[in-house]
Amino acid sequence: MKITWLGHSGFRIEIADQVLLIDPWLTGNPSFPETRRAEAVTGATHILLTHGHGDHSADALALSRELGAPIVGIYDLMSHWEATEGANVIGFNKGGTVALGGVAVTMVNAVHSSSLGSEAGPVYAGGEAGFMISGEGHTIYVSGDTDVTADMGVWTELHQPDIGILCAGGHFTMDMKRAAFAARKFFDFKVVIPCHYRTFPLLEQSAEALIEALPGLEVKTPEVMEPVEI
Repeated sequence: MKITWLGHSGFRIEIADQVLLIDPWLTGNPSFPETRRAEAVTGATHILLTHGHGDHSADALALSRELGAPIVGIYDLMSHWEATEGANVIGFNKGGTVALGGVAVTMVNAVHSSSLGSEAGPVYAGGEAGFMISGEGHTIYVSGDTDVTADMGVWTELHQPDIGILCAGGHFTMDMKRAAFAARKFFDFKVVIPCHYRTFPLLEQSAEALIEALPGLEVKTPEVMEPVEI
């Protein structure tokens, strides 16, 4: 398995027979080197969206058309894009599981908001979510944008995730201390990878507080486009 951070909340996950792009905001992302775009997206089989905000979804339609990869996400937004954009989509909802080749993806709850921008203001884009992604004998919890929730304890019993990709930048989501609390309190991760940080001055710039709060746990803080192999 190979996990590559694309900056902000974007990831490329090569798992089993799939190449998944998670929230691949590339265009205008100050963390992402545009010269490495082809490397980031080539071979992608599916695009997974946690919610509709532009720093997660802005490139989804264009990438789906370019790559021939379905967009996978909350039913409301997927059905809207299918009807208005002719998008290739797989829509499902929280608690549901879809099989993407040899990978199982379960949608789980998140606590945030979800909208698309328009000239008239925010437009409802279905609920915000996270994912449990299972393959190659591992389960990855992708938190999406969220705060700590007691639901996390239930998901550990149901899914036993051993890898956590956790939003941790603060202001809009959990910060490093809250993400560390969630990891300690509710999960039994072997590996944690923080995201949704360093993109803007408003967000946390260092994962040091997360590392210090999780002694004995492998906290990986790769640079953008630096693969983590598991």
